[in-house]
Amino acid sequence: MVRVCQSTIIDAPIDEVWAILRDFNGHERWHPAIAFSEIEGGEPVDAVGSVRHFRLNDGGELREQLLALSDKDRRLSYCLLEAPLPLMGYVASLRLKPVTDGDTTFWEWRSEFHPPAHRRDELVGLVTEGIYQAGFAAVRALLRRRNVGAPVEARPLPAIVAPASSASAPLVAAKAGSIHAETTRAIVIERYGGPEELQPRAIALPPPAPDEVRIRHTVIGVNFIDVYCRTGFFDLLQPPGVPGMEAAGIIEAVGPTVSGFSIGDRVAYACPPVGAYSERRNMAPELLVRLSDDVSDETAAAGLLKGVTASFLLHDVHAVKRGDIVLIHAAAGGIGQLLVQWARHLGATVIATVSSDDKARIVERLGAHHVIVYSRENFAEAVMRLTGGRGADIAYDAVGNDTFAGSLAALAVRGHLVSFGQASGPVGNWDIGRFASKSITVSRPNYAHYTDTPEKLAPHVTSFFQALRQGAVRVEAPTRYALANAAGAHRDLESRRTTGALVLVPQA
Repeated sequence: MVRVCQSTIIDAPIDEVWAILRDFNGHERWHPAIAFSEIEGGEPVDAVGSVRHFRLNDGGELREQLLALSDKDRRLSYCLLEAPLPLMGYVASLRLKPVTDGDTTFWEWRSEFHPPAHRRDELVGLVTEGIYQAGFAAVRALLRRRNVGAPVEARPLPAIVAPASSASAPLVAAKAGSIHAETTRAIVIERYGGPEELQPRAIALPPPAPDEVRIRHTVIGVNFIDVYCRTGFFDLLQPPGVPGMEAAGIIEAVGPTVSGFSIGDRVAYACPPVGAYSERRNMAPELLVRLSDDVSDETAAAGLLKGVTASFLLHDVHAVKRGDIVLIHAAAGGIGQLLVQWARHLGATVIATVSSDDKARIVERLGAHHVIVYSRENFAEAVMRLTGGRGADIAYDAVGNDTFAGSLAALAVRGHLVSFGQASGPVGNWDIGRFASKSITVSRPNYAHYTDTPEKLAPHVTSFFQALRQGAVRVEAPTRYALANAAGAHRDLESRRTTGALVLVPQA
């Protein structure tokens, strides 16, 4: 492993430098090596997961993926997907800090990669001089040409109003006059960190925009993606902000240009933008789901995001069919329970893994053909024994670091590993050549890529509600927490003390 780190001082305010660097597709306008660049699929330039495809002046083509971006920390990281040079495992990060003595900026650019031994010095020199030092000089030149252009507008803070019971809490106004705005209670993350960062606050609630509706939440879903937002692993939330992507409730106001929804309609959603951990919120209606009388608010809030996820995992990411052998990790969890039931309904043989005998009994009742308590036996060896040495056709793995290697070992030839979460931590770096021993396919689906338009979302909502009505799946009564105790819900979720779904309930 080679590590390269270069730094410099840019004679410009930090917001001006960051405005240039945070544009993941903007390097063609300043770096001298770049001839052309585009973001694949039309993704936003600051969307984590977006891929830029660019061509060098010498004709070489590369693809890089944005891994993280934080406006608060003025930091981004990315990795190399394809390149004409052997920069194996290349991961890089940019970080800016203000220089206290003067209105200037400290810029650090670092990376690590595995070069072939005989080309180590050549490639380190290329990265150091041809990429980093050339980039430093190019940004300086761009800023000189601009003659110090207009600074970037600072990201607005949500108006946080001190609750009546806590006179010492701070008051931060988003704009003049917001002190007198209507407010709602919410859970606010002011910085990334542990469950203790989930703090009850009163935040300003402006009137709905003409194309928005206001929803009064009755039940709010808690999902592991909320943990990733809280820790900053997923860049869906920029502190200070309100987490949460799933809830059910009642529409209590409708903007004048909205059609198809009325005051009093029961609705649910399972999508960005974040903000569900609140009593009320304004939302664009395009991704709202109207609830029928046979679907309760609790079922919708506890099951919609998980049901939609299970639907695209079982039908789009890998089309499970009769006779398949399916391995499901964390089978007693919210998504795991749905996967077990639905995969069995589709005709698959279901092998489930859990951490305890109590969870094993739950999963057995849901219809798993075989249950492995991985805390006392090697699940990969157990899968091979249960399948007569064949292995599983597909493994659904939301655990990550603790199970990834075993999941690969448990697969059949031409098996498919779907890694859709990493509750135990990132899976690390893997040599793709090792997958050839079984012709293994590995997928890492992103929820938003299957649900970010009504056309993508609707089939999975329909499929999930149909499965509920047919009895193919059922959503067990969730574990309930008061909205103000969101931190407790996160602690229980991360410690794996719970089974099934968790929900937050706003108190009247």
